[in-house]
Amino acid sequence: MKLNLKRPIIFFDLETTGVDTARDRIVEISMIKVMPDGEEITKTRRLNPGMHIPAEATAVHGITDDDVKDCPTFAQVAKSLEQFIRGCDFGGFNSNRFDLPVLVEEFLRAGVDVDLKRRRFVDVQNIFHKKEQRTLVAAYKFYCDKDLAEAHSAEADTKATYEVLKAQLDRYPDLENDVDKLAEFSSRGETADYAGRILYNEKGEEIFGFGKYKGRSVAEIFRVEPSYYAWMMNGDFPLYTKKVITEIRMRDKMQNR
Repeated sequence: MKLNLKRPIIFFDLETTGVDTARDRIVEISMIKVMPDGEEITKTRRLNPGMHIPAEATAVHGITDDDVKDCPTFAQVAKSLEQFIRGCDFGGFNSNRFDLPVLVEEFLRAGVDVDLKRRRFVDVQNIFHKKEQRTLVAAYKFYCDKDLAEAHSAEADTKATYEVLKAQLDRYPDLENDVDKLAEFSSRGETADYAGRILYNEKGEEIFGFGKYKGRSVAEIFRVEPSYYAWMMNGDFPLYTKKVITEIRMRDKMQNR
């Protein structure tokens, strides 16, 4: 089934140095930009992460330090990537929890502040788990009756994710062919940051999603315990999470002058 699009959507997949969204780096990125008229534009490239690629990561995606030693860094391609994704929605497999946070962190490190607040994010894995409870390889076999021979190649995974979503739309009549609806269905709850550290309550207020203040208002805690803000800013939290809590703190200060 052809996607019903109001604006372009980027299907993407990352291969990285590890699974820590705050620390690890991208070694390969693949994007398929699907236009509202159905045109598809594919971009895939390897990147020098500026750090050693652990053997455990190489065992997954097959990319070594030698493979990327002459490749550009993310910072060198950040501006062109930002132009490519500007104004687009996003689709991926486990992208809401991993690929998207990692991508945003890389942009922030490169000094490119991407504005994704008005974008929609369709996580095909979440749709799959809500419907069938499987992995990408199984999803590709289940929905498309194909074997994913090159699993953990960024481009192969990206293409498979895009095909799976179209097959899901064919299979489930109740799954509406609309990116807004797909993003809503595939989300796992509203978050203010991409890492899920800061959530929204039923009133739309930012609350902590972790730690001793879980469920408490972020602004309120920072007001009565400023050291908690300092602890987070000095801690091992994603750059985007730090950006979000700083915006909350500054907004609260302006409102309570």
